[in-house]
Amino acid sequence: MGDLAKIFKAYDVRGVVPDEFDEETAEAVGAAFVEVTGARTAVVAHDMRASSGPLAEAFTRGATSRGADVVNTGLGSTDLLYYASGSLALPGVMFTASHNPARYNGMKMCRAGAVPIGSETGLTQIRDRAAEILKSGGVDNGVVDAGTVSTRDLLRGYADHLRALVDLSGIRRLRVVVDAGNGMGGHTVPVVFEGLPVELTALYFELDGDFPNHEANPIEPENLRDLQKAVLDVGADIGLAFDGDADRCWVIDERGESVSPSTITALVAARELAKHPGATIIHNLITSRGVPEIVAEHGGKPVRTRVGHSFIKAEMARTDAVFGGEHSAHYYFRDFWFADSGMLAAMHVLAALGEQNRSLSEILADYTRYAASGEINSTVADQVGATERVRETFAARDDVTLDELDGLTVSGPGWWFNLRPSNTEPLLRLNAEAADEIQMAAIRDEVLAVVRS
Repeated sequence: MGDLAKIFKAYDVRGVVPDEFDEETAEAVGAAFVEVTGARTAVVAHDMRASSGPLAEAFTRGATSRGADVVNTGLGSTDLLYYASGSLALPGVMFTASHNPARYNGMKMCRAGAVPIGSETGLTQIRDRAAEILKSGGVDNGVVDAGTVSTRDLLRGYADHLRALVDLSGIRRLRVVVDAGNGMGGHTVPVVFEGLPVELTALYFELDGDFPNHEANPIEPENLRDLQKAVLDVGADIGLAFDGDADRCWVIDERGESVSPSTITALVAARELAKHPGATIIHNLITSRGVPEIVAEHGGKPVRTRVGHSFIKAEMARTDAVFGGEHSAHYYFRDFWFADSGMLAAMHVLAALGEQNRSLSEILADYTRYAASGEINSTVADQVGATERVRETFAARDDVTLDELDGLTVSGPGWWFNLRPSNTEPLLRLNAEAADEIQMAAIRDEVLAVVRS
């Protein structure tokens, strides 16, 4: 048994297998999940990592030991699990470590209707109860009743649901390159794109949790190189990169240039506001300042929130927001149970591109206003100390304001940056933005010098 406090994060479970997260732990979490949530039936899915299937089976043993039935959907993306939870009105658990390296695995949990379970909404209680179960000798020491296990294939239903939300049948024919990174996009893209006016070039669709070609983490520029080259080589209209569990999608334009998720957020927000005038749009505090400006210009109400899917989903539900976007390429939709779906965001971009004859870069120029650094990670032993050094560096300057909604946000005339600790890794994450590239680079480099000193 590992240290549960180490692997239970703010809104999911994440740890190295088997040193920090093993089948015994997953089984105890399964029992605790049922006890804490009161679930009578739960739906379970898993990604392609070698450890995911056995961990999901262990969780199922724990859940059924407490009398709950389990619907096993087998292989799936995280947004397929949200579809299952929403369409079946069941609590759900996804086994994945998303973009983390192969040695990791984890769990994302939700209540019925894809309502997230985070540290403030049950995850801490599940952690504590699982620790008690492990300490008392394991799941078998408290068997109440045996639930049943059934299997259900929901991939076609998931694809049909997304295609009903964004109709791509009438768009012009597009050349699309998709890099699945050997992750779950290789499982879902072929079914979602089947029969659409899309000429698909597939990169790394073979499911392989060892990620033999590159990590399935599109936020890191080096993981986009193959996709960028392929877009240029085949003369594609667009490139799409999914992370390991395919709940995030990164966009490459026809020039092979990476597109900021803030730009995609602004584009999709404008599309949703055209259907829902005056609606609320959520953006986290790291997205470009251009996002709330564009939302307001399209008649919407922008609402700023902290980073993290459980926080954003809760704020979306509270405000009945129609859409939300994050800097990390997570996109949330009211029509998708307020949950995030990289595939649904990709379909919105394909629709925007296919409904007109302009290139993607020309379309997106209308939604890009500032120079941004993108997310830059620094491995830091003392995250608190490094953040305090940055605070001291900027706090005494004129015309500077500090904000601690999530990490440290510092704003000055024409620029801002946010420095926040990762919830899953020993990293500090920096995002900086300014009116132009020169000013942005100056702020970025000054902060990094202090963080890494």
